[in-house]
Amino acid sequence: MSLDSTAPIPVSMPRLRHSRQGVVAWQGHRVTVGGDAPVRVQSMTNTDTADAIGTAIQVKELALAGSELVRITVNNDEAAAAVPHIRDQLDRMGVQVPLIGDFHYNGHRLLSDHPACAEALSKYRINPGNVGRGDKGDRQFAQMVEIAARHDKAIRIGVNWGSLDQDLLARFMDANSQRSEPWELRQVMYEALITSALASAQRAEDIGLNRNNIMLSCKVSGVQDLIAVYHGLASRCDHALHLGLTEAGMGTKGAVASTAALSVLLQQGIGDTIRVSLTPQPGEARTQEVLIAAEILQALGLRAFVPSVTACPGCGRTTSSTFQELAKQIDDYLRGSMPAWRARYPGVENLKVAVMGCIVNGPGESKHADIGISLPGTGEAPAAPVFIDGQKALTLRGEGIASEFQQIVDNYIQRRFGAST
Repeated sequence: MSLDSTAPIPVSMPRLRHSRQGVVAWQGHRVTVGGDAPVRVQSMTNTDTADAIGTAIQVKELALAGSELVRITVNNDEAAAAVPHIRDQLDRMGVQVPLIGDFHYNGHRLLSDHPACAEALSKYRINPGNVGRGDKGDRQFAQMVEIAARHDKAIRIGVNWGSLDQDLLARFMDANSQRSEPWELRQVMYEALITSALASAQRAEDIGLNRNNIMLSCKVSGVQDLIAVYHGLASRCDHALHLGLTEAGMGTKGAVASTAALSVLLQQGIGDTIRVSLTPQPGEARTQEVLIAAEILQALGLRAFVPSVTACPGCGRTTSSTFQELAKQIDDYLRGSMPAWRARYPGVENLKVAVMGCIVNGPGESKHADIGISLPGTGEAPAAPVFIDGQKALTLRGEGIASEFQQIVDNYIQRRFGAST
């Protein structure tokens, strides 16, 4: 069979997003969200917000890891009073990342009693299920939205099935019981989540908030549930959408579940900001959730955050651990250098490096990368050919292969990405 007799296989690319564009702004800085803007990575601190210095340090760590928006808990007067000091500390450190206030139950009072907090935050997260019930809830929701409108702040209406408005859910359950063919309980829950988000968004707009400043989320903890809810939500609005699997879990479970859910939706053009709600392993840095979110976007080809390192998994041909050690060394070196390189070497995040362990796929993968090395496998000659821009450039031998290759990578980056500086 020839190419002339077959139709080309379509190139798989994520669908274009349908959402309108909004802006998260503070003190002259702006981060665009939605529309044609890149899908943004968001994270959340786990410090006591009343500890302004400790919180500012963690926000800086998250920002350096690649988080473009950072949410902080604002749950009491001490936390609200600390917010402007956190913003000031970040500005002094040169950390230009927007802060999002996470409010539940008493956000209306905290924003009213602490106007400096309301001003220092770039966005307010409002949970319709936790603003109060009945007329009281309506008043308190309106109070928060009015403050957001007064300060020209964005809001995220964040519905969560763990704190869904119980009065709304009860009405939906009653209506469902009257159907000739009742929906499944999950379907009723989906509809209640979406209705809560859309009705709250419409109410915020009626109160006077700019439609472009309203973002939505409907978080659940099951992969298939999240996909189903966001399909429904995206089909019924053009608001920017925040994606996240709530309470995703710890370690590989949380990472895999979040990746599975978010990848399906992002590939279909759904989602404008994402967060991986990962429970940290004991002693693990909070930045792990940022790295996973960035890896999801990079793996899908939606963003590039750090140079990628391709490495084979190893097999019986690669009994030596040299290629594993070199791959980790190069990956750690590239990631650790990125905070300084972002301004110095524009475009370096698109670099592709290959560190391969034997002759089977080693030379081919190295040719496909910008720069690659094929280390000798079991029984192969003790030589490591290096390929640069698809061409064999030299062969390394001896005990210093690792350090020599790292220097070659460094020289390549300076030559290719430093020319415009």
